[in-house]
Parts: sequence; structure tokens; C-alpha cells
Amino acid sequence: MNCFCIEGQYLDIINKTIFAVELKVGDGKIVSIRKIKDNPELPYISPGFIDAHVHVESSMLVPAEFARLAVVHGTVATISDPHEIANVCGMEGVNYMIENGAQVPFKFYFGAPSCVPATHYETAGGEITVQNIHDLLERKEIVYLAEMMNWPGTVNRDPLVMEKIALAKKYGKPIDGHAPGLKGELAAKYASAGITTDHECFTKEEALAKIQLGMKIAIREGSAAKNFEALIDLIDEYPSMMMFCSDDKHPDNLAESHINELVSRAVAKGKNLFDVLRAACITPVNHYRLDVGLLRVGDPADFVLLKDIKDFKVKATYINGRLVAQDGQTLIPRVKNEVINNFNTSLKSVEDFALKSRQVQVRVIEALDGQLITPELNGEILLKDGFAISNPSSDILKIAVVNRYEDASPAIAFIKNFGLKSGAIASSVGHDSHNIIAVGVDDESICKAVNLLINVKGGVSAVNGDQEEVLPLPVGGIMSNRDGYEVAKAYIKIDRMAKDMGSTLQSPYMTLSFMALLVIPDLKLSDKGLFDGQKFEFTDVFLQ
Repeated sequence: MNCFCIEGQYLDIINKTIFAVELKVGDGKIVSIRKIKDNPELPYISPGFIDAHVHVESSMLVPAEFARLAVVHGTVATISDPHEIANVCGMEGVNYMIENGAQVPFKFYFGAPSCVPATHYETAGGEITVQNIHDLLERKEIVYLAEMMNWPGTVNRDPLVMEKIALAKKYGKPIDGHAPGLKGELAAKYASAGITTDHECFTKEEALAKIQLGMKIAIREGSAAKNFEALIDLIDEYPSMMMFCSDDKHPDNLAESHINELVSRAVAKGKNLFDVLRAACITPVNHYRLDVGLLRVGDPADFVLLKDIKDFKVKATYINGRLVAQDGQTLIPRVKNEVINNFNTSLKSVEDFALKSRQVQVRVIEALDGQLITPELNGEILLKDGFAISNPSSDILKIAVVNRYEDASPAIAFIKNFGLKSGAIASSVGHDSHNIIAVGVDDESICKAVNLLINVKGGVSAVNGDQEEVLPLPVGGIMSNRDGYEVAKAYIKIDRMAKDMGSTLQSPYMTLSFMALLVIPDLKLSDKGLFDGQKFEFTDVFLQ
């Protein structure tokens, strides 16, 4: 039996005390916890951190590479919704995530995607049927029904939605929510259907109302959507109802920090250390009934050694008693990452992005830094030879969504706040269906950025005159199978190029990826046209 002992200052979260211990580990489990003489020089011992809601695909890394980066920051497990790859490759994609993640010593807990395709107003590459959900929920790797984005179907008790929810209840597995802005009677109906969490709250009042309905709130701080500041004060009164999550985190951000950063920020704001650790370590384990250790005798030896309880820099991470990260270095070896994909569109011409018009008044998508909601604005574009073009002086740029699963005419609209002064950026990471999204100053640049991605069957690109950058994402057109740290460096380079072109967004590519996310109001663009997320119907680009 592999046995070892570690001395440290034990963070007893339940009893809210700290004392020195010798922790004995044997055969991957905690064998004993023995008090020893206090020694302030010892590292702190905490249960490992858990991301309570994440789409691993949004890191642009396959699960095995995501794990290599995450453990450096003390993350030992994730509640992972494989919704993104399912929209591209269906059940093949879900199986890929499970099998790829199983190759490394990390605890991935996947959900059965509940809404694939997310809507019928866009073209997706895969479908998860009720029978698929039944088959998934039977599996031990699937611990919950992933976010029920179809809140209208839930509150109206749509038979198909309720059949999916009934399956989760049959197998005794919790049901994740997704209901941005939902309040009052509608929120009550949503929760009463059996929804147990939400990660989409962007105001304290909304989150409080959902807590009072019995829903746990995952405080989200991702690369684009940032709700930490709005929600963190709720932990004072409702520590047992709070969790932390990233939802969507790009590789450069994951290389820097993960849930440990949220713990540090919360403690810095004066929040109780043990309440914060409860949200980061314990509540997700209990809610999803995970096989993750909580530093009790007999538990799996999943824990972290912290240099301090201020910055929460991780000295070492252990999973099932195995040292997986130490002093900022991952100890998880690289594995072979296969490639699957679904990318079948032909190269586009500049003329494909031309939009005829006789007027300049248009509906404009307003991209908000740090938010997924996109209000509708009215604005003026420019006309040239009878065609509508971008108006960079007022930061109203052309946005296009290109069907990547079959040949079709691009959908065209206009967007504000990307700030580009020249060129274009594009991405085949386009929630939820992952068609190609591009924003640019001129049609030539947009076409070139799109074609760069078609040539490599997915990725992110930037074009500025003769300068071109592309980061290929060959796995589903949304993930790389390369070393995670190399991907992070490549992403930093192309992100910098987008900002050099004028973008003032903190994460322009992450923001871009959400501009086709129809289930978040108000105005979005799918490959089929401009979409009103309040009325849940298509609308005209040009104002009548």
C-alpha cells in the first residue's frame, strides 16, 4: 500500500477552526488525521477546489489538457456540461469527453446535455434525444442533467422537457438550471419543476429570489461573463447555498488561475474564510454527491497544500493520494488526444458578405464587456453603392454568422462595442451551435478571416491587411489537442492582435463566441438570421 504522511495546518471548514495535523494517506485514501504541535510555518491543508459549472470545451482544450492546467491551481474536480461538443458531434462528442478525461488523474463529472440543439432557430451538428439522455443518466460518469436552458418549456410544462426532467428524477440525479433574469411567478414555476441550481444570475436580487425558491447559486466568473462582484455578498447570509464556477474560461485565463482566485478575492473582501471554502470545496460535493474527498478519515485523498490563506497560491495538489501538481508545475503527463470533427462548408467569397440596402437605420447588437446579455440599440451604418457597410467611426461593425455544417448564405447584422478600427476577427467557437462568427470593418477582411477557419476546419483567426493569425482547433472546431500551455500562448498572441486592431473588450474572442447564443436576451445572430431573444423570434436588421 502506498503510504505517506504530510504535516500542515488543517482547515476544518465545518467546525471553522485551524489546527496543526499529521495527515496519513494510504492507498489513495485518508487513513488518519492526528493533531500535532502548532507550527505556523506549515502549509495549510484544504479540500481541493471544485468548478461547479464549466464547459471544458470553452477552454479550447480537450479534457486531458484542461486537467493539466487546472490542478496547478488546486482544482481537483469539475461539474462539466459537454453541451458544446454535443452540439457539434452529438453522442460521439459526449463519449469523446468522457473517454478523453478518463485518461488522466482528475475527477471530471459530466452531465447529460438537456438542450441539444439549443433552439430550432440555428443549425447545429448534433442532437441529444430523450433516449440518449436516458442512456447517459444510467452511466456512473453522468451525475446530473445539465443546464435546462429551455426555461419557457419548463415553466409551461412542455412534455418533451418534462420527460427529460422525469428521467433525472428517476435516477436520483440533480437538475441544473439556466434562467437569466427569470423572476417572480415564472421563476417559481421553473424551480418547482425540480431545477436545483442556477449560474446565470447577474443581480443580487435575482439570485436571492432563486435562493428563496431553494435553488443553489453558482457564482460565475469566466473569461466573458463576470458576476462575482454582484453576487458575493450573498455568501454572508446563505453560505450553504453558494458555489463557485467559471462556466467558460479561455486557456490564457486558465493558465493563470481558476477557482482559487475567487476564493482569494472573496476573502480579500472580508468574507468568512470557512464560508468561502465551503462554497469552493464542500457544497458541490454534497449537492452532486461526488466521490471527492473532504479531508475526513476514509475519504479519497483529494486535497491541496496552500502557501497562505490570503492569495491562496497552491503549493501542491493531490488527487486520490497522487501528487498531480507542485509549486506551479503540472505533474500530469500528456496523453494522446484523438481528433473528431464535423465541419462541412466551402470557402466563401467577398460577395457572400455583401448586404443590399436603401437605408442606414439598423438594429444593433450591443456587446457588453463582462456580460452575456446584449441589449438592442438603434444605429446608423454607412451605404456604399447600394450596400450596407460598417461604420467604424461610431463603432457599428458588420457581424456575420456562417453555417459550418453545410453550404448556406451567411447571416449578416451589425454590432457595437467591439471597437475594431481595421480588419476582422472570426471564431468557430460560437455558442451554442458553433457556427463561424466574424466581426469586421470590411467585407474583404471578414471573408478572409472566415476562410482561414474553413481551411483548418475550425479555430480562431484575426486579419489586418496582410497580417494573418489563426489558432487551429481541430477537435470539433472548438478544442485543440495540443499542449495546453502552448495553446494558451498562441491564444494570448491572437488576443493581443485583436486588441491591437482596436478592440477594447477584455476578452474579444470569448465575447464574440456568445453573440450567437440565442437563449440569452436581447438581440443575437444565428446562421439563420437576427434573433429577438425577448420575443423568441427572428427580426429584421433594418428598421422599418
